[in-house]
Amino acid sequence: MEESAETLWLDLHVAVQKQLFNSMDPAPFRKRDLDPVVSAYIVDWAEEAPLRATLGLRVTLTDEPASADDAALLRAAVHENFNRRVAGTRRELRRLFRDGRISLAIGLGFLAIAIAISEAVGGLIANEHYALLVQESVVIGGWVALWHPINIFLYDWWPIRASTKLYERLSRADVQLSGSERGQP
Repeated sequence: MEESAETLWLDLHVAVQKQLFNSMDPAPFRKRDLDPVVSAYIVDWAEEAPLRATLGLRVTLTDEPASADDAALLRAAVHENFNRRVAGTRRELRRLFRDGRISLAIGLGFLAIAIAISEAVGGLIANEHYALLVQESVVIGGWVALWHPINIFLYDWWPIRASTKLYERLSRADVQLSGSERGQP
């Protein structure tokens, strides 16, 4: 990792460009996805970078030359990979908030029923201490039903939002490619 005045760079050295792409992807080379291991390595590096730093990726091919077309294709693949991840984490966040709203409605409904049951059961028990114990236990159960939506709205969404921001930064990263002089005429 090298830091310049404007951009924090990750330097990757691979033998040939195809090592950067998913070997299981049946698409032609020019349309292929980044290898999941390469993508995870880039993300791990970026997570350690300062939040305000501009990110860049420099790839050096040690066993083959690199053309301007190769550089453009790699740049497009990196940007597309992280744009898809941005879209995926945004979908995940929308799903989480939808689940939170549904859980909140269920929890509030359950709490209202628990309070009604507490009032009804409290009047049926002759011993005042036992009646209070049962009433409070039922109401506490109603409040516990709200734990999940509260957890979603207070804590669960932060890591997903942080991932989205990281992927957005990576989708705008400068990507440079250089190659070996070996094999060139």
